[in-house]
Parts: sequence; structure tokens; C-alpha cells
Amino acid sequence: MKSGFIGIIGRPNVGKSTLLNQILGEKIAITSPKPQTTRNRITGIYTDLEAGNGGVQMIFLDTPGIHKPRNKLGAAINETALNTFKGVDVVLVMVDGTADFGTGDEFILSVLQETDTPKLLAINKTDLTAPDHYKALYDKYDGFGVFDDIYGISALDGTNVKQLVDRLATYMPEGPMYYPEDMVTDHPERFIVSEIIREKLLQYLDQEVPHGVYVEIESYKEHENLTEISAVIYCEKKSHKGIIIGKGGRKLKGVGKSARLAIEEMVGTKVFLELFVKVRENWRDSDRMVRNFGYKDE
Repeated sequence: MKSGFIGIIGRPNVGKSTLLNQILGEKIAITSPKPQTTRNRITGIYTDLEAGNGGVQMIFLDTPGIHKPRNKLGAAINETALNTFKGVDVVLVMVDGTADFGTGDEFILSVLQETDTPKLLAINKTDLTAPDHYKALYDKYDGFGVFDDIYGISALDGTNVKQLVDRLATYMPEGPMYYPEDMVTDHPERFIVSEIIREKLLQYLDQEVPHGVYVEIESYKEHENLTEISAVIYCEKKSHKGIIIGKGGRKLKGVGKSARLAIEEMVGTKVFLELFVKVRENWRDSDRMVRNFGYKDE
């Protein structure tokens, strides 16, 4: 059998989480049009026992978007993404095919040039990219001589994703099956539930408020036909608390209903979901809070 690790990196909002969900055929990473949706490193496990002679298992590490940090949370997120270079068998870089090459892309390339790890480039959103723009972007990246291969894909509709996965499999060394064949992530359900709630907050809230929230699961009780969940939404300002709750509590109820339906689909039972909102002022600039919320190693 072949097995190995693949780090997915790129700037914010290029479609890394969408690609991971597409590869796995199951949603394990939240997505939204807002940048910096992914904060933690998400592990996705792809297993194909029919591939090659003895099968293949690829462990994908979906990282937060690399960006210019404005607070300690942002710095910790960048550190998580850049540390993915260490210990993987392949680095898969994703870029937005509809965007122009910028300083953020230059920074990622400069870091890539310092590692001997095989590197593939996926130019995403080809379904929305003009052919001339795609060719110019392809030629630009090809000219750097950094990438072993370049693929044009659409993570949303799956165009060329299978071909990319097959190519990634060729880089996997012989190794053990690290996880059971039916396992798609090593994150506990509590973590995924907290991310689903945060995803709904991203969808319901505007501007800066969503990036100042953190969701913590206080209790998670599984019964035969019911899952009871209590979660706290932390925000940075009292004014943000009012925005999250909304007039008459309507916004929080909308977030709760949307999250509950998504969680029910995942766990396969009815869900009773309680949401509370608390203020932790300026938590994104507190080393202690960033560590406590799991975004930075000790």
C-alpha cells in the first residue's frame, strides 16, 4: 500500500476547503465567501483500496489562508499554514484563477523555493476564468520553475479533480494505512459541530463581526434518537453580542435553526441545540485566549 501526507496551502478564499470536501465526497471543512474562514488545520482522509496494486491512503491537511496578519490570531493562523510544509510528502498550492498574481502569491512562492518537497499547483475556479486569463496565469507560474505539475480545476463542480487526485497518488511512498478505510477525518464530532455553527455565523453576519467570534461546545450528549448540544458563541464586543442575537433574538434563532439542520444531517439523529452568546473583549489579541481556543501550540 501507498500512503502519505499532502498539505493544501494558498491565500484566503481560493477554495481549499471546497476542494477537500469535493475530494472526500463529504463536508468536513466549512466554507464561505468570507476570507479566513478556515482557522485550524483540518485533516481529511482519502482512501482508495482499489488504486494501484495495494491501494492508497492520502491524508490531506487543509490549512488556513496565508495573509498579512492584523492581530495575534492572524499570526497564529499563518504559523499553522506555513508549518504544514514540514513533514508532508507533497505540497498542493491553490490559487484563484479569476484573480491576478499579487504580493501574497510572491510571498508563498518565496517560501516554497526553500523546500525540496514536491509541489503541485491547482489553478481553481476555471469554470469562472476567461481562457486568456487562465493561460497568462499558467505561464506566469510555470515560468518560476517551482512546480512539478500545474492543473486547472474547479473545486466546486469537480472538473479535473479526479485527475489531480490521481497525480497526487503517484507521489505517495509505500506505507501503512494510518486510518480505517471508512474514516474521512480525525477531528471529533464536537469540533465539526463548532465549525458548523461558526459557518452559519459567517453566513448570517456582515463585515468584521464574524471574524471576532469563536464557538465552544460546552456539552455534547448522545442519546438513541437525540443529540443534545450546548454551545457558547464568544464575541469581542458588547455591541457585537447584540448584533449576533438580533432584534427579538431572531438572528440567533436563524443561526441556530440553520446549524441544527446541518448537524442533524451529519449525526443522523434529531438535534436539540442551545446557543449562548458571551463577550471576551479583544480575545484575538490575547496570546492566552488564542492558545486556549486551540489556534496556537503551547
